[in-house]
Amino acid sequence: MNRMFIHKLRESLLSVMPLSVLVVLLNLTPLVHFSMREVLLFSVSSLLLVLGIALFNLGADLAMTPMGEHVGAGLTKSARLSLLLSVCFMLGVLITVAEPDLTVLAEQVSAVIDPTLLTVAVGVGVGLFLLLGVLKIVFSVSLSSMLMFFYMTLFAVAALVISTGKAPMLSMGFDSGGVTTGPITVPFIMALGVGIAASVGGKHAGENSFGLIALCSVGPILAVLFLSVFSEGNLENPIDPSSYAVAEELLSAAGETLGSVAWEVFLALGLVVCFFFIIDIIFLRLPKKRIEQILIGALFTYVGLVVFLSSVHIGFMPIGYKLGASLATESKSLLLGAAFILGLVVVLAEPAVHVLKKQVEDITDGTVSAHSMLLALSIGVGVSLLLSAIRIVFDFSLLYYLIPGYLISLGLSFFVPRMYTAIAFDSGGVASGPLTSSFILPFAIGACMALDPSGESVLANGFGIVAMVAMTPLITIQMLGFRAVVKRRRQEKIALRRILTASDAQIIEFI
Repeated sequence: MNRMFIHKLRESLLSVMPLSVLVVLLNLTPLVHFSMREVLLFSVSSLLLVLGIALFNLGADLAMTPMGEHVGAGLTKSARLSLLLSVCFMLGVLITVAEPDLTVLAEQVSAVIDPTLLTVAVGVGVGLFLLLGVLKIVFSVSLSSMLMFFYMTLFAVAALVISTGKAPMLSMGFDSGGVTTGPITVPFIMALGVGIAASVGGKHAGENSFGLIALCSVGPILAVLFLSVFSEGNLENPIDPSSYAVAEELLSAAGETLGSVAWEVFLALGLVVCFFFIIDIIFLRLPKKRIEQILIGALFTYVGLVVFLSSVHIGFMPIGYKLGASLATESKSLLLGAAFILGLVVVLAEPAVHVLKKQVEDITDGTVSAHSMLLALSIGVGVSLLLSAIRIVFDFSLLYYLIPGYLISLGLSFFVPRMYTAIAFDSGGVASGPLTSSFILPFAIGACMALDPSGESVLANGFGIVAMVAMTPLITIQMLGFRAVVKRRRQEKIALRRILTASDAQIIEFI
């Protein structure tokens, strides 16, 4: 256990270091001016972030992934489809309602939509689409065709939102799809898919295990877009800049944040663990030793998430906001360059990304390596932040990116192996985790407020950055698959050419 934790600690240190070093180096330039108090707060938060990610990843290996696999496999073997679907729907709703990422988004848009209404609607959306994802695995339905249908529906609903004069709400709606697939949701749902696919079997069991995260990202967007049509919130000035400032009474603010985060994570994780034990008592009946391991893993997950989310809320949100505001004030071109570099490194610190890359490498037997996954995700997120910064500077609709982006993504799905498409669409939801909503989103909002102090463009331009982070990996990872297809066909042509040009003697010798 100690050796495993040290490995996780080293891995998380390498993940967080690039982002932390980048922020500190920017502070040494004339572009950004953080106070000594802010630098100290960010440094301490970075160290806590390393500890939090390490504990979370250890807990995910010991508890969250085994729980999901046991539930998926156990309920599928019971051969009662109605039971499996009912349990999956309830799990989708319960996990999402208490997902810390969703709470962060709901708090930042509370002036526009009631946070409770937003949370419940998104939870139902995830539950319904998790149910559809399970049906996809059980009946081996093509993920590409399902995504094609639902994204066409999405953009039809987006047109409805625009026709009602609520166009600024589009960005927030598409952001909701990324933030709901957070650190608690991702390990459990991915493992659930693996367990169900393994029990159903078939030659496509590996690729069928992916795709649940992709579908669960669609439900929240539809739910929030429908809510937007009937929303009567404040669209002109939805953000209070003072909420991103470092608290005067830092210790009391830290204690308050720690308490609220501890309760939110306890509620989220408690719901999952209790639901799992109910299922275990009735259906699974796992050995006592396995239950003890899961409990220990759940404790590691809990402590890790509390440390991670508390440090992000206290130290990263205010720094992200000030960084975006300072760079936008100094130079628009510097804002674009910094956004791209931040995107390259921020995805490394997302805890759920490490769960995804390990699971992908295991299921594909190393065909898709963890290194190539990280590289593709890093480039994708870097490009997404650059494009988002361009949108902030030049003020145009998010749909100018999303429509061609998803057309390319869905088009590529016809030319690459289905495994790559499923992994790519899952990666989009995973890449947009808590650090994106708590550091990158404030960064974008700070840049918007610096360029437009009235705050009227924040809802349309500041938001939408999470949606972009969720979209670009769909293209970059499928490009990996496209490259693999082209490489294989080239090798086959070379082999065929050698056979055709070989002499009879060479063929006989070869045989």
